[in-house]
Amino acid sequence: MQPHRINRPFAQSANLPSPPHEPRPASKIEPNMKHLQNIVAASLFLFCLTAAAQQARGNWRAASSTARTITGDITIATEKMSINFISFPISQARALDPAETHALFDPDSTTPAPGTATLYHLNIPAERKFLNRNSLCGSDDTQWMVTYVTGRSLQLAFFSSQKPPVFTLEAISNSTDLCGTFAYIR
Repeated sequence: MQPHRINRPFAQSANLPSPPHEPRPASKIEPNMKHLQNIVAASLFLFCLTAAAQQARGNWRAASSTARTITGDITIATEKMSINFISFPISQARALDPAETHALFDPDSTTPAPGTATLYHLNIPAERKFLNRNSLCGSDDTQWMVTYVTGRSLQLAFFSSQKPPVFTLEAISNSTDLCGTFAYIR
């Protein structure tokens, strides 16, 4: 009787050396790295945008005379803001860079503004009256709002243009769409 022989081709091939590894061409690596860089950049942008917007959320007490006579205290949430107990939907558009924030809220300073600013789109009809029968932008609908937070202070700027405002010193100083700025504290 002959012993039973098992054919094991995998066992024999396991002892064979594997073929040498060939590196991928650089053209196949670069798009993957570019894709990764884009994902990281987009994630960082969204994180910064979200962080800046979160600072403005919450209840704010009117601090400037314009805020006390027009809006009173306000509340800002993720998707709405309340002025004089009336809520309006808001949509976060983008974060402002330090030069834009400087041009809008601190044009007389020689150093960039230290806080964070965010642009929002909203629609507050001109017919909507707040304290003392005042509106935000006179006879124009309010279309844009910028929040600027430094510490426990908030400044708001409202704009009436259909297009997003331009935040340069020249554009702001010549703007007919800037309705006003308002100051609040926590």
